[in-house]
Amino acid sequence: MRIFVAGAAGAIGRLMVPALVQAGHDVVGMTRSPGHVDTIRQLGAQPVVADVFDREQLETEVLRARPDCVIHQLTSLGNRDFAANSRIRIEGTRNLVDAALKAGTRKMIAQSIAWAYEPGPSPAAEEVPLDLDAPLPRQGTIQGVAALEEEVSRMPESVILRYGMFYGPGTWFEQNEWMAEQVRLGQIPAQDGITSFVHVEDAARAAVLALDWPPGAVNIVDDEPASSREWLPVYADLLGAPAPTYEPGSPRGERGALNTKARQHYGWQPIYPSWRSGFAENLK
Repeated sequence: MRIFVAGAAGAIGRLMVPALVQAGHDVVGMTRSPGHVDTIRQLGAQPVVADVFDREQLETEVLRARPDCVIHQLTSLGNRDFAANSRIRIEGTRNLVDAALKAGTRKMIAQSIAWAYEPGPSPAAEEVPLDLDAPLPRQGTIQGVAALEEEVSRMPESVILRYGMFYGPGTWFEQNEWMAEQVRLGQIPAQDGITSFVHVEDAARAAVLALDWPPGAVNIVDDEPASSREWLPVYADLLGAPAPTYEPGSPRGERGALNTKARQHYGWQPIYPSWRSGFAENLK
């Protein structure tokens, strides 16, 4: 297939593009930064520079590529700018879908999140509704996610990958990144809310496999949803950081997610089935 990857130089893209190339696909990798062109070329893809908010520029590049599938992995989370990330989900996704439809592309695979479900007592399957009635500030995140998923559904075929919390290379959970620094400073309390994690390698593999998946949303999370009372002390210990304090309570929507659909029906098998082994491997 000819595949257009938006966000080819991101944490997922850098792992996904080589896998797509190795599988025999012809890959065009988009970045908004000219400084990433050489990286994308080294990954085996044809690099293009385009801003997802520049409709004309984006349309030109997608029309030139004429892809069979567009993989949407665009985010703006490096500096924790959540407003910019919501803009990408809303406006950027609309522009990308419009360009793909004009190019005659049939399929889009898009990055969403697995912690946007409405509150509940147990980890959520894909049929659980999104938390559309969430109060601020969570409401902004949910609106962005809902807009992204609605826009992508305009494609003839679309797969929504609802990823768990990323960890591994290029994420906040690396040794010297934001989460690690906050934990070392004792700024992150352990709470009762449930998180579902996914290693970036497993996230990238899911996107490659999704080329053959039917339309719909799929949770891409590991096998062990856990409260931060469980995972945070383990993470802190691996960092050599102080044990976290405990703060009772659970932020809205922190219920975790189930991977039954991806694992049992679509054949996705994570390399890191638990954050326990994943943290230990990546922080050793």
